[in-house]
Amino acid sequence: MPYAPGIRVFRSPIHGYGIRAVAGFQPGETIADVEGVLYKEEELVDDRYCLWIDDGFYLDMVDQTRWINHACEPNAEIEAELDGKGGAWARVVALRAIQPEEEITYHYGFPLDLAERCTCGCKSCAGWIVDPDSLPELLARTAFDHGPSTTGPDPESPNSLR
Repeated sequence: MPYAPGIRVFRSPIHGYGIRAVAGFQPGETIADVEGVLYKEEELVDDRYCLWIDDGFYLDMVDQTRWINHACEPNAEIEAELDGKGGAWARVVALRAIQPEEEITYHYGFPLDLAERCTCGCKSCAGWIVDPDSLPELLARTAFDHGPSTTGPDPESPNSLR
């Protein structure tokens, strides 16, 4: 697996593994360039660690960046695009100042059909990992789902679905 300096993998309280900053980062600073393999949508077998690049194109992350967790209040974002030469590039960029040892997160923005319960623990947690534009439709679809859940937001949160 390619090495990405400035970050390291750790067991995350958000979910499974995560990524921590080794040193601090300033807003707009590149945290890591993403190493990956470009796939067309119809070629994908497992998109668990893929970034959407453009319509029909995904970058399968093959370095430590694959373990960056989602958060509803992220401290980083992904910049990515096709390079015009049959490939693509992607990088993780700080949205705000990030302290050493702080977990790096970005908003996954999953499409509605791939939405998952969120465990980020942020004060404004939406309760779901989904594109914010799709959240109202998702909440309407799940309004009558009051079953117990072992994941998701704080039940006292105003955004809780329980």
